[in-house]
Amino acid sequence: MVRVVTPGVRLLPNAITVLALCAGLSAVQFALHHNYVLAIGAIGVAAVLDSLDGRIARLLDATSKMGAELDSLSDAISFGVAPALVLYIWHTDTEGIGWVTSLVFAVCIVLRLARFNTLLDVEKPPYAKEFFVGVPAPAGGLLALLPLIVTLEYGDGWWSSEPVVWVWTVGIALLLISRIPTLSLKTVKAPAKAVAPLLVGVGLLAAAIIQYPLVALTVALLVYLAHIPYAVRRYHWLANHPEAWHAPLAERRAIRRARSTRRLRLRRPKLAGAGRLGGRQPRTQPEHVVRVRTFPPDSEDRNRRRSWRRIGLRQRGNR
Repeated sequence: MVRVVTPGVRLLPNAITVLALCAGLSAVQFALHHNYVLAIGAIGVAAVLDSLDGRIARLLDATSKMGAELDSLSDAISFGVAPALVLYIWHTDTEGIGWVTSLVFAVCIVLRLARFNTLLDVEKPPYAKEFFVGVPAPAGGLLALLPLIVTLEYGDGWWSSEPVVWVWTVGIALLLISRIPTLSLKTVKAPAKAVAPLLVGVGLLAAAIIQYPLVALTVALLVYLAHIPYAVRRYHWLANHPEAWHAPLAERRAIRRARSTRRLRLRRPKLAGAGRLGGRQPRTQPEHVVRVRTFPPDSEDRNRRRSWRRIGLRQRGNR
């Protein structure tokens, strides 16, 4: 069955991308009026829309090359130019250091997106689809605003000083262009048993965002930073265990725990002569051992063995 995509359906993902672009640019306008809460909210809305346009395009089978290029341009402006300008407006300095760091951040976002587009056509191992190379653009744009978010919630402190803000901005820019693996939520599949708890969690998260938006955003960004060491460890583990590439999450946990056959509670089959071939025998004997009393051989059998030993031969027979 061939699915026919109408022009209106094909236009929907691109329209969402344009809305994300407008939201990112609106953040600059809010920052010019010193309304930084709305500026952060506009970039957050752009991040949500950016996560939806690609999914909707794949669900509707409306992907196009134009949409991919438009998405990259929107990300460069919404998560590169807009956060850099918001930070520069917040800390306008006369020495020009703030402008230099803002330029560095915007350039790193563009380089990160350019590398992402070039890696789309590169053949990668199956496990690599679960990770991003470096921090993605939406997360990087919000992480750069973390000092401003903390300042709006808790007031001025060491986190709001100009040197800390500019060093933090450069550090996030380096994470954007780094090759550190980070988890991709696009490939996460929730089991059927976890649907109800996840919906409850989404409801609690929505309530926290409505009541304490800046605190919830701060916690989310800190959790994202804390997951990076776990993502690096998981990436290297999957690279060294090809048997877990196509296994579901439950089987991966079993493989991780079972580093040896003993942890899997499997026993090797006993073979004849296993001890002679190098197999390790258990040192401990069973609790109930039947001991057979052996009697010394008679004198005739003893003399027969001695005669065979004198001529250097062994007696053939069943003992």
